[in-house]
Amino acid sequence: MPPTPAGSGPSGTRDGVGLRLPTPVLRLAEATDDDVAPLVALWTACGLTRPWNDPERDIEDARSTATSTVLVGHVDVAGAEVVVSSAVAGYDGHRGWLYYVAVDPAWQGRGFGRETVVAAEAWLAAQGAPKVQLMVRHTNVAAVGFYQALGYTDQETTVLGRRFPVAQGGPDVG
Repeated sequence: MPPTPAGSGPSGTRDGVGLRLPTPVLRLAEATDDDVAPLVALWTACGLTRPWNDPERDIEDARSTATSTVLVGHVDVAGAEVVVSSAVAGYDGHRGWLYYVAVDPAWQGRGFGRETVVAAEAWLAAQGAPKVQLMVRHTNVAAVGFYQALGYTDQETTVLGRRFPVAQGGPDVG
């Protein structure tokens, strides 16, 4: 039987000679200053950044607000902690929201996305949020399927938005 490529299967990887290696353990924690650059790289690799949003500012804003957090998933790779997942969670007083949910493409398929979402949901529930919502771009069919597998359903709403001009002093976020 030929060796299975690295990254195959949720229960572990193969080392190239047919030996099953244990799946690395995901360690989730709130973001630190050292996580900022790796988070931006992760979000870029996952296609989550947009020219009109400054991801470093989004991280700073979420970390500086009591009603939001940035959760980061790390795994140990040869003695070094590597950022492989993230979720920004925020509570607006009515419902919780998830943003920037990401798993490094090289680490997908190991359950890290599910673990990260569950941790973000737990954080929101602890803040008193009675429900959680998120937005997925229409073109991101894989993400819609992922969230549906986690029990998320179409909320039969249309999200509308309007950007404040920076000259008016409003934030340039979206």
